[in-house]
Amino acid sequence: MKNTVNRIEREIVDSIEVKKEILKDKELLSTLATMANQIAASLKNNGKILICGNGGSASDALHIAGEIVGRFQKERNAYPAIALNSDVATMTAIANDYGYNQVFSRQVEGLMRPGDILLGISTSGNSKNVIKAVEKAHEIGGKAFLFTGKSGGKLKDVCDLKIIVPSNVTAHIQEAHICLYHILCGLIEDAMIGE
Repeated sequence: MKNTVNRIEREIVDSIEVKKEILKDKELLSTLATMANQIAASLKNNGKILICGNGGSASDALHIAGEIVGRFQKERNAYPAIALNSDVATMTAIANDYGYNQVFSRQVEGLMRPGDILLGISTSGNSKNVIKAVEKAHEIGGKAFLFTGKSGGKLKDVCDLKIIVPSNVTAHIQEAHICLYHILCGLIEDAMIGE
């Protein structure tokens, strides 16, 4: 039992240490503020947010879309956000006809308009289907933002704005992402409501 408790304490401390590193990274914090402002500007101009990821990042995409369409902490109008991994029929049809690497880019092609924003989530930064979605977003005239970790992978070089969590542990990257998503959603609400 003592070993189990020690492990739990170690995991929590390790997660806290990642957040402490983020807190020291003024460029990362500034990028998060810029993301919020640009998302709010897009929404104010009748734009929308498309969000995608795989696995745990797919769940995060659903979470973010829910906070943006529903509400985060303030009563306000709904804002348009779509988690591209939420439509199983569309995803499986695209994967069957075009391959899994196209499941997000095909939806970006159909849903994105110039001025919209794609928010890609990939803890490694190397998810091929997210890379293709970013490429398609740029072709259309949209912006692409990234939440990742580790080295930032291939995606760090193709996204307009990026948050790279300073960790190589997927679980800690995802834990930090959730904290940052919540801050992002709060900042978007403040910018939209005028606070």
